[in-house]
Amino acid sequence: MTDTTLTSLFLGFLEGLTEFLPVSSTGHLLLAGHFLGFQSAGKTFEVVIQLGAILAILGVYAGRLLAVFRAAPQDPAARRFILSVLVAFLPAVVIGVLAHDFIKNVLFETPKLIAIMLIVGGVILLIVDRLPLRPRQDDAMRFSLPMSLAIGLIQCLAMIPGVSRSGSTIVGALLMGASKRAAAEFSFFLSMPTMAAAFTYDLYKNRDVLDTGAMGEIALGFVAALVTAVIVVRVVLAYIARHGFALFGWWRIIVGTVALAALYAGF
Repeated sequence: MTDTTLTSLFLGFLEGLTEFLPVSSTGHLLLAGHFLGFQSAGKTFEVVIQLGAILAILGVYAGRLLAVFRAAPQDPAARRFILSVLVAFLPAVVIGVLAHDFIKNVLFETPKLIAIMLIVGGVILLIVDRLPLRPRQDDAMRFSLPMSLAIGLIQCLAMIPGVSRSGSTIVGALLMGASKRAAAEFSFFLSMPTMAAAFTYDLYKNRDVLDTGAMGEIALGFVAALVTAVIVVRVVLAYIARHGFALFGWWRIIVGTVALAALYAGF
């Protein structure tokens, strides 16, 4: 295998491993790309391999989603769930479109900011994990519309790389009374339209600089992300429900601290 092939497989694995964990997949990918000297025109590679994670979550939840959409014409609860996800998704659409160029051209190019946000997010996870919260909602499909909108607004913090989309939505849901399992599951549901829209819009914005010559590397990264994400999604809910978020908080702090030290050392 060439160095480029190994790098593509590693980054795909990293995307699949971290996308649905509260550790910031984008932050991990950007830092890994920085230290490995990996660059893709318009961040094409990083954008396209996210499709693998999207397909993974769709595959895992396909049965439940089909049941919801089939029941929607007759079932008010099914319609409310669909609306709650759309309401939570809406803030990301507005802010993502308005701030897209700043996010991609400034925030994505600031490794020190990413490392700092990993550390800050890790500390927040550790604090929230130890709070004596009393869950009032144990069903991710029954969140109220105001609660869903609030979670959607909090999700927008993740446009700062290193914050974590899943981390921000999970913490927001926990603070508003969701159980750990319900918070993580709603984050999964919300990830589908959010990631699909981000993928589509990013691809459109970078259509003139797409690196089609790197399709082999992109395909490898895509497959690695898909397979890894399927495994992660199937095991992470049970882990979070039983053990909470402390592991992910420490993971973020360690990765962020090591990255920050390496950056200040000139790497």
